[in-house]
Amino acid sequence: MGKGYSATIAANPYIVGSFACIGGGLFGLDISSMSGVLSNEAYISTFKKPDANAQGAIVAAMPAGSLVGALAVTHLADKIGRRKTIILGGMIWVLGSILQCASVNRGMLVVGRVISGISVGLSSAVVPIYQSEITAPHIRGRMVSLQQWSITWGILIQYFIQFGCSYLAGTASFRIPWGLQMIPAIILSLGMLFFPESPRWLLDHGQEHEALQVLADLHGGGNLSDPLVVAEFEEIKEQVYFERTQGAKSYADLFKGGNPRRVFLGCALQAWSQLTGMNVMMYYIIYVFQGAGLTGRRANLIADSVQYVLNVAFTVPAIIFIDKWGRRPMLLVGLLLMGTFLFLVGGLQGRFGHWVYPVDDPTNGQWLVEGHEGITKAIIVFSYLFVCSFAITMGPVSWTYPAELYSLKVRGKAVSLATATNWLFNFSLAWAVPPALAQIAWKTYFIFGTFNFAAFVHVFFMYPETVGLSLEEIEDLFQQGNVFTAWNIKRRPGVRTVAEKSHAETDSNTDKASA
Repeated sequence: MGKGYSATIAANPYIVGSFACIGGGLFGLDISSMSGVLSNEAYISTFKKPDANAQGAIVAAMPAGSLVGALAVTHLADKIGRRKTIILGGMIWVLGSILQCASVNRGMLVVGRVISGISVGLSSAVVPIYQSEITAPHIRGRMVSLQQWSITWGILIQYFIQFGCSYLAGTASFRIPWGLQMIPAIILSLGMLFFPESPRWLLDHGQEHEALQVLADLHGGGNLSDPLVVAEFEEIKEQVYFERTQGAKSYADLFKGGNPRRVFLGCALQAWSQLTGMNVMMYYIIYVFQGAGLTGRRANLIADSVQYVLNVAFTVPAIIFIDKWGRRPMLLVGLLLMGTFLFLVGGLQGRFGHWVYPVDDPTNGQWLVEGHEGITKAIIVFSYLFVCSFAITMGPVSWTYPAELYSLKVRGKAVSLATATNWLFNFSLAWAVPPALAQIAWKTYFIFGTFNFAAFVHVFFMYPETVGLSLEEIEDLFQQGNVFTAWNIKRRPGVRTVAEKSHAETDSNTDKASA
């Protein structure tokens, strides 16, 4: 029996993989912890009425810390293990939440958000690695996509807490939600003590018996002789030995063999996930709906909450069918839809909106749609459809695909680099979007819409399908080359899946028994 976890709990891979997703939920908590206070008078007063640039900097502080955290995973995930890195991430989040809750000025708030961001960076990079390494190939996409679902739940739960607390007087309206967000992190850090380490990490560190036991608990009901468990164990062991003899694990390995292409694909996909404009709709949805002509703080909060509910609901079909639909079709369809809806939002705002300047500040204008109730509703609906399109396609795939691209030798570093790319673009856009909305208004949506169509072209030509393949089969797939014919890559003759190997093992055992 492996040490340090409960075999009873570990017997269910869905429980193991989904519990780790609380780490992704921390990111969701942060998104709505900001979007829910943008119109809060107590928040505005306490932090001296931040202008567009200052508010962008406050929001961007979290992804700045996440960039640091994601890069730290390159060392931590390989050094101390996937499980302990997740536990550490939860502990850091608690510290950041305490500082945010107690903030009395912008500087203290920014420091708290940077620390929380480090936690999110650690969790967002290591959780997909952990999930991909403890699940069987036929459910791997479903499990890793739970990371995105947990983000949507974090957004939704925190937003409704913000909504409820907005009726409280004074700074309690935002301090209570910021304080409560440490509870999931405490649960995550304590709960992970009862879950197993990644079997691939254990094998890579010479703990073969523990690795076999974890695989048996997860995939064979505790049976060490289960054909699927034996086949999977031998395949991982063979791969680990091969990679260990090819050289030390270092950044240089990211630029050897077929790795550069895969590193670029993982980083580019995470960048595209930000350039779709989704986090604009999450962080700054209040600004978006205000510009569309939705008046009244209560009406705006309710409209925002509908969007967050849709985000949760439409991620469910993706989780259920991601291993049936495939990665490529989901990406291609989603990018086309998102680009179209953003152009519709931008077009309607550009056609029916105009600049409105406050009497006391003729230089600080806002682009508004006024006197067109039908257009306001249409913009809101297209915004909802955009969010639904992301939730059912790009959202879960952007976490699943990078987690299954790489060999064990570079997986920790490559996934963390891809996730760091996510946070780099998140940081840039979080800071840039408020000034963009204030300066070029509706044209901002055209920029993000164009990014979606550019991403469609990139995915079509360069992203091969990986659904249903083991991590080791994917290694073989990328040895074929075919850089610009991603739609036409086939498995090479003689390469067997884990399922085929397990069937062969079963037939062999049957023949021996008959003999």
